Amino acid sequence: MGCSTSMYAVGRRKRKPSVPEVVVYVPSMRIPVHSDLPRALRGLIPQGLVDRLACLRNQIVLVAEDTGGSATSELRRALEEYLSLLIGLTKKEHGLEDLVEFKWKNLEDEKQENSVANSWFEILSVIHMMAMLTLWEANSMMIPKDSGSGVRVLSSDCKRDAVDLLLKASGYLEFCVREILVRIPPEIKKNFSDHLQDGVLEAISIQALGLGTEIQLGLAVESQKATLSVKRRLACEQLIYFGQAYHCLSTTDTNHGCAKKLLWFIKWKFLEAKAAAYYYHGIMLDKGNDPASHVSAVCCFLAAEELLTESKKACLSFSLASPVTRSPPLWGSMKHLHQKIPEVASRKSQMYGYLLEEEKALQALPDLPDFQLSLRPDDFVLPEIDPAWDNGKWEIQSQSLKEHLKDCEDEIETE
Repeated sequence: MGCSTSMYAVGRRKRKPSVPEVVVYVPSMRIPVHSDLPRALRGLIPQGLVDRLACLRNQIVLVAEDTGGSATSELRRALEEYLSLLIGLTKKEHGLEDLVEFKWKNLEDEKQENSVANSWFEILSVIHMMAMLTLWEANSMMIPKDSGSGVRVLSSDCKRDAVDLLLKASGYLEFCVREILVRIPPEIKKNFSDHLQDGVLEAISIQALGLGTEIQLGLAVESQKATLSVKRRLACEQLIYFGQAYHCLSTTDTNHGCAKKLLWFIKWKFLEAKAAAYYYHGIMLDKGNDPASHVSAVCCFLAAEELLTESKKACLSFSLASPVTRSPPLWGSMKHLHQKIPEVASRKSQMYGYLLEEEKALQALPDLPDFQLSLRPDDFVLPEIDPAWDNGKWEIQSQSLKEHLKDCEDEIETE
């Protein structure tokens, strides 16, 4: 069977260092490192099956290294085909779950590497890579290709497509937490990089839903048909998502690496969402006729203005956290609110200043309404196992597992 190694072995591009722009947070991509599948599986499964596993994995390695992960369509096809083959290694009846040592590295930090002899770890890593590719696509979709004028224009369809990608990525990661991590022994998981920690995976999954809601809020702001109550609900939902994502990191070490960068992103988006929620809640309250409603509304506007200031600081901290990134120009709902919130806070404070003095006892910040969350991760299930694993059709030389392991030891000793 021909291998794809030759496709990318010559003339690999050296990626120029750049500071990427971030609309959608995408952790550094992990990619596989060469692992000796043929040696570990020799004599246990048909050679053709071994070759397919090895060649598909090598193809993923070479394409990812050559393109920096930007060849999303080609990588996704290879990952999906590889995943259906890989499932066979996890079946207890085959007895192969812990035979192959799988190696992965961070694409941006060549020194960071996980090496684990566990097939569920490999499945986790493959689906994690599929999620990162999907987030990368969503981020690219939210950055216009031609924005030299400084004015960013994205179609509504483009934004809705980005939301669909975020739900898909969230589904991948939610599946990893719910179905895969529970199958991996704790002594193996404790050595995982922070990219694969339960709290980090869950936080990235939930914050993707928050970003999807932020895009929906931006669409509502642009729509003349969207009511004020709809905008408030979306802002409050966005706040809840980022609050949940923040909570997921409470048991994770966030002093360095991916978790630290993620924490600052979530703080930034949480503060923006809270500012939006208080602004729209204040507008709703200000429609009341009694003085107490106006006082509460002004409190909301002032809180929103202060939160907006804090969000700018969190955005800067996120951008400077390693690896350094660029935050985009103001877009969506925030482009509108960065102008409206200070303007309304100033105008309403002057208008109702006398009430603020008279009703000091009523100046407590009102509670935000609670809403049922609208977005859910897309459902993801493992693909059907590849028909090549039908061992009723296998024709291999009879060899016991004990003999196979002894052969491997003998080979190592002679090297």
